[in-house]
Amino acid sequence: MVCYLFYLSGNRNSYHISGNEIMRKAYKDNPNLGLSFLYNTYLGRIILKPLVKNKKISSAMGRFMDSKLSRILIKRFVLKNKINLSDYENKNYISFNDFFIRKIKKGKRKLNNDQDVFSSVCDSKLTVYKIDNKLTFKVKNSTYNISSVIKDSKLASEYKNGYVFIFRLSPNDYHRYYYNANGKLLKKYRIHGFFNSVNPVSYGKFKVFKENERECSILDTKEFDKIIYVEVGALLVGKIVNNDLDTFKRWDEKGYFMYGGSTVILIVKENILKVDKDILKNSLGGFETCVKLGEKIAKKL
Repeated sequence: MVCYLFYLSGNRNSYHISGNEIMRKAYKDNPNLGLSFLYNTYLGRIILKPLVKNKKISSAMGRFMDSKLSRILIKRFVLKNKINLSDYENKNYISFNDFFIRKIKKGKRKLNNDQDVFSSVCDSKLTVYKIDNKLTFKVKNSTYNISSVIKDSKLASEYKNGYVFIFRLSPNDYHRYYYNANGKLLKKYRIHGFFNSVNPVSYGKFKVFKENERECSILDTKEFDKIIYVEVGALLVGKIVNNDLDTFKRWDEKGYFMYGGSTVILIVKENILKVDKDILKNSLGGFETCVKLGEKIAKKL
């Protein structure tokens, strides 16, 4: 319940940045009072410590969200987050988590099938960062090394001067994610960690993309060479559910997150993609870009 209340307490604003090309919504969270208290005050950090490090608390929260009792949360969540239920399958949800992982109706997202187009793998707020010669990229005031994110320095060295795509899923987003190319799975592994929030308010205090629980898949794709696909768990959300396909086609479902905000990271090699200008501009300006599943975000060089 604590996590649920914190997620409901934040307001969100969207900003439009004009330009010569099609410009999507540039997005920046208003301060979330609950999360700001947890991450930016001494008392908050005392409360936060067991929430992010104690897996028993995460498990207990998960059991509640799987229970019939949790259905009482659905109506308020829908109203607060202005979720259009007509986009989703018609069913009687048996728990809040059952509602949270709801499936979208066929045709409600425009899935781009152009083989040269690199599309969003989920509904999210997107930022894109260039990887430098030292295999690092900077998010807010935190500098990350690719090897620390994926825990594989040899593999990381292949992505010098490539791109990192960070898809942040808010609680109100559709929490299933997909493959945006055709290919096969080369390797997968889980990295155990904490359950910090992936809300930007946490970025200055914790390096969430190298500290949080996450799952990595190395994909050999027909269109975009070898891609690293990472799912990151978030505050009180340890459950990442993947379908574990050995071979996959574009727009096959890869998996879903249980309740909470979460993140998908895609890491792409150098000289593979030209990223859309508005997304790069927004990212450099400290803004996220609102994107939908199947929407073009880059194109093959």
